Amino acid sequence: MKTVNPVLRLARPRLVHAALAPVAAALALIFMFAGCSRSDRARSVVVWEQMDPKEQELFDEHIVQFRANHPEFAGFSIERVHYRVEDLQTQFQTAALAFGGPSLVYGPSDKIGPYSIMGLLMPVEELLPAAEIARFQPEALPVLEGRVWGLPDQVGNHLTLVANRALVDSIATDTDTWLEQLRKATIDRDGDGKPEQYGLVFNILEPFWLVPWVGGFGGVVMDDQSRPTLDTPAMAQALGFLSDLKKSRVVPLECDYPLADTIFKEGRAAYIINGPWSWQGYRDAGIDIQLAPLPMVSATGKWPAPLISAKCYSINRYLDPATRDCTAALLSWLTGPEVQLDLARKLGVQPGDLTAAAAPELRDDPLMIASREQIARGRLMPIVPEMRAVWDAMRPSYQSVMNGELEPAAAAAAMQARASESIEVMHE
Repeated sequence: MKTVNPVLRLARPRLVHAALAPVAAALALIFMFAGCSRSDRARSVVVWEQMDPKEQELFDEHIVQFRANHPEFAGFSIERVHYRVEDLQTQFQTAALAFGGPSLVYGPSDKIGPYSIMGLLMPVEELLPAAEIARFQPEALPVLEGRVWGLPDQVGNHLTLVANRALVDSIATDTDTWLEQLRKATIDRDGDGKPEQYGLVFNILEPFWLVPWVGGFGGVVMDDQSRPTLDTPAMAQALGFLSDLKKSRVVPLECDYPLADTIFKEGRAAYIINGPWSWQGYRDAGIDIQLAPLPMVSATGKWPAPLISAKCYSINRYLDPATRDCTAALLSWLTGPEVQLDLARKLGVQPGDLTAAAAPELRDDPLMIASREQIARGRLMPIVPEMRAVWDAMRPSYQSVMNGELEPAAAAAAMQARASESIEVMHE
């Protein structure tokens, strides 16, 4: 992982907080008069999450282990509530603004910026001693204005190249070689114009899959002052590169996440670009996979740079005081070395806990080594709220390019204009 300063600064947090204050007050009144009472939560520790199915299964197992190790909290119920990715942020914000919601909220660290500046989170230092924080890799911690706003149970959450070894003899390390492989691996056996086997599958709809290639052409999507940097030659070149992949038919013409995942599991693609959450599923499907960094862009000599982030548990600012000790013990357990080792073994994710990360079984595992190589070429995901505007601005223009409706340079300009306008409104 690059040694980027983990203390990510907010551009104008006071302005953003001031803009949200009337909303908070209004929601608070609504919920207070609706009879929402914190005393209802006095014997219950609740975790809201957006976990994948396997993560949910392991979470429940870890709660059973917590129960066995902490009989002193037998009088507390522990409840996990699952939300879809697109729903969790809104649900948590609405509930916490009215002094309600869960004890802990779990998800990628890029959600922590908006939560913290809205005053919805309790700094970890207020619940756990410094020794608990010191056991993590510093770059894995979500830090804003010198405060720690969550503890990770895994780090990375990054895209990497996954090869089907039944179809790939040697993984390409540069895009010229890779493109030649992709063309040879794409096979239309019956000549109907629809290949039965593809060189590559990936989600061509979401800009999360675009960002690594912006880095490969020498760009970034946000600078150190939280300003969007989308209207650049690097963005236009990255858009053109991915558009050309589609035009050459080495990827399916309509390839969203489920389709890409299905084709790869069926053994009908040589490569997929995907993250740690998917790797075990491919092995369970009987695919012999090998990981490798995304190939270096031959035209620039630069490596693609996927965004790197942690998945964290954060503490609700309005945690019921009666549940404080149980919540602290649960947070420590869920992010402790025992749980992180279990997640690493069963999901292939990288631990954020230093003790777990140093375990020989992880240090010497080929999959984990390849994952770390990709992380080393990545960039830390900004956790400032302006990043939300950047994501929202990239998506429609990126899709327009992939659909052949917009030229890459025009799309880059449109992204920049939309992101700048959204951020300006955010700061009004």
